[in-house]
Amino acid sequence: MTVRNLEYLLEPRSVVLIGASNRRGSLGGVVLRRLTGAGFRGSIGLVNPKYKAIGDQPCYPSVMDLPFVPDLGVIVAPATAVPGLIHELGEKGARAAVVITAGVTGALRQEMLDAAKPFTLRIMGPNCVGLQVPHMGLDASFAHLTAGRGHVALLSQSGAIITAMLDWAEARGIGFSTVASLGDMADIDTGDMLDQMAADRQTRAILMYLEGVTNAKKFMSAARSAARAKPVIVIKAGRSASASKAAASHTGALAGADDVYEAAFDRAGVLRVDDLQELFDAAEALARHRPLKGDRLAILTNGGGAGVLAVDALAKTSGRLAELSPGTMTTLDASLPSTWSHGDPVDIIGDAGPDRYEAALESLLAEPEADAILVINCPTGLASSSEAAEAVVATIGRANPKGKPVLATWLGGATATQAAQVLERAGIATHATPRQAIDAFDTLVRHRKSQIHLMRTPASLPPGPEPDREAAQWAIDSALKEGREILSEVEAKAVLAAYGVPVNETRIARTPDEAAALAEQMAEHPLLAIKILSRDITHKSDVGGVQLNLSGPDQVREAAAAMLDRVRKRRPDAHIDGVVVQPMVKRPNAHELLLGISDDATFGPVMLFGAGGTAVEVVKDKALALPPLDLLLAEDMIDRTRIGKLLAGYRDKPAADRQAIALALVHLSQLVADMPQIRELDINPLLADATGVVAVDARIRVAPAERVAPGGNPRLAIRPYPSEWDKPEKVPYGTIQIRPIRPEDEALYPDFLAKVSKEDIRRRFFRLFSTLTHEEIARLTQIDYARAMAFIGLDDDGAMLGVARFAADADYRTAEFAVLVRSDLKGQGIGRALMVRLIEYAASEGIEEMYGDVLSSNRFMLDFVRELGFVDTADPEDMTVRKARLEPLKWAASHR
Repeated sequence: MTVRNLEYLLEPRSVVLIGASNRRGSLGGVVLRRLTGAGFRGSIGLVNPKYKAIGDQPCYPSVMDLPFVPDLGVIVAPATAVPGLIHELGEKGARAAVVITAGVTGALRQEMLDAAKPFTLRIMGPNCVGLQVPHMGLDASFAHLTAGRGHVALLSQSGAIITAMLDWAEARGIGFSTVASLGDMADIDTGDMLDQMAADRQTRAILMYLEGVTNAKKFMSAARSAARAKPVIVIKAGRSASASKAAASHTGALAGADDVYEAAFDRAGVLRVDDLQELFDAAEALARHRPLKGDRLAILTNGGGAGVLAVDALAKTSGRLAELSPGTMTTLDASLPSTWSHGDPVDIIGDAGPDRYEAALESLLAEPEADAILVINCPTGLASSSEAAEAVVATIGRANPKGKPVLATWLGGATATQAAQVLERAGIATHATPRQAIDAFDTLVRHRKSQIHLMRTPASLPPGPEPDREAAQWAIDSALKEGREILSEVEAKAVLAAYGVPVNETRIARTPDEAAALAEQMAEHPLLAIKILSRDITHKSDVGGVQLNLSGPDQVREAAAAMLDRVRKRRPDAHIDGVVVQPMVKRPNAHELLLGISDDATFGPVMLFGAGGTAVEVVKDKALALPPLDLLLAEDMIDRTRIGKLLAGYRDKPAADRQAIALALVHLSQLVADMPQIRELDINPLLADATGVVAVDARIRVAPAERVAPGGNPRLAIRPYPSEWDKPEKVPYGTIQIRPIRPEDEALYPDFLAKVSKEDIRRRFFRLFSTLTHEEIARLTQIDYARAMAFIGLDDDGAMLGVARFAADADYRTAEFAVLVRSDLKGQGIGRALMVRLIEYAASEGIEEMYGDVLSSNRFMLDFVRELGFVDTADPEDMTVRKARLEPLKWAASHR
């Protein structure tokens, strides 16, 4: 459940306050004053058996006695009464409640949820400050202030953050579209609210204070959807949480909980800030400014030192200093004293008056190489700071028709405060220091870059064999049947090899004599290595369990005997199975890398890449990401590490094969998507050089889990590609391949659309166009498989013949469908095959209804959907459109 009935919470026509009071200072009294004093235009009812009236408003003994049906209930009654009150609200017809009451925990909490379930009644809280929806005049909270109207939504798990933000916003004249204190999130959580705010027309940006995620899958889908629509900024508490001490691998030890949250935010396109001041600055930047078109900043200042501080701060962000064009330089030369800085920052000297600010700012507003401007004023005895502020306001009003973002910093005491008020009244974002202004600009830049990042098209994987899933599963099952959670090195490498990760030859010897015999069989290798084989020893080198550069059977026998004796003494508790014998891998220019998989309690499997070797926990050069990965995401992981830069080569060391490393990450991503039994995995080291990669050592920890279809690991926070739906289909045209769409399919769209007539384009998209932009095609190909599906049909040459898709609502109950086939291939059965596959998939997902709009004039499409079983009716709001509907579950049952 996500947005079901949330409209009753956020757009109620009537509200009842349960626990209303006339007692001064009581919770019921405070909430009553806020509720009745905010300008709500709907009906407000009061319930408290202690009163017949409060003031001039009647008060009823119970919810059932109300003379109207409330959309929303606000509860401030004692905790023990909450479950019963929720039931009463549901019976009366209410469909949402804000439970401000604290102490609804344990059995009481479950009773409350059980009471709400039969009515699908949604609950915000308990233990929350409440809810404010300023454009509705709704303040159902005990906050000390009612927010003004604005376009920023504030979602917080902390009531204290809500009240602090309201205080700050009041002083700055910033308003909100919604202020939601989520409290204990027994029902409505951040995922639900992100979904609602993503679709809310009043909301242009979303701010979140987050302490934890309760449902990672829902959160990731909602955050990815919201971040594609508008900026989402989060401050996450708990950076210092330590990694699990029980981790059985380097990856497990390195993948701290906060690092995983960072990876989740990055994958979703959510921007993270570190503290409340940054959150305040982000709120102001988002409330005041339009999205940036680039990342270049021009700085205008009357003090050189302040300008230098701003440049220093900018160097640590995602933005860059603008290079002024020759035309702007000429204009500035003509209007400024000869002593101006002649570059960016534009230092107009300490005696600059309002006319100089006006002339310089007008030139910068017209500068095509600057995407935003920071104006700084330092107080001097030679000019008025307030007059400078007034000049800035006037210039922006007169010379900024395109709304180029302008930020301001007026330094100083009382004079600066007065000037800042002039700027704020005009809607110009002001910041106390250059650093804070730069941080706000960086928020805008990061949002722009995250949007570009989200819309990138990955390259197709190079051709290669499919994973040998049976071989990998056999190795895992063998260990589990024996009651082992750690695979032997031989088994671990067999799993890796089955998924296309190159490994070096590894063979098991139970005794020193067996090790010598293996050395004889490996005579073609001049040097060998042996390692201890034990399910109980995680890091072999720590106990003297690795011996390198051995030559011949005698050295191997002697080293194996010494190793077994040494390790038994150091780890008498460990079960030792013998040693493994391997050829030494001689790659003098290779880098030692760590590739891994860890299991996070919230987000499930997590991928790790970084510097390998024996000192990985000390070096801590790592990057994390949530699977599944494509080549672009794998490249991003590499780029986020220090060793990633070394892979490009330096001095006499040639560049490593980055694609081979990225492919290894992608293959591991597929492995964990296919095998939910894998809980931890280490490849350390993965040797990488110009010739490729090889896994020299590997460790895998497993746990029992149900087998799943390929890519069906239910523990992944992001739903992977559903490859089991990739199947051929025979149609009159011939045999075509029908499979779920992939991001890299963007490359197929231009040729496909070129073979679709303008009339068919108009009928499908309800508009005409010659081409689709990259962003538009990316939205069609980069879908969230947890919320949408698109099947494409391909011929033998891989050309796209048609596509059928649905986009589900956030509740995943109803879905809007669409289908488009090449105009020259109509009547060849392609569209029908695509739609049948789509309906079958929808039924398997539990979608209750598929619907779509069809132009009344499109007789071909109407006949097509009717033949499939859709029922179409006239659209009462548009007679040129008919509504086609189908229930996939019933359709599937009748076609079995």
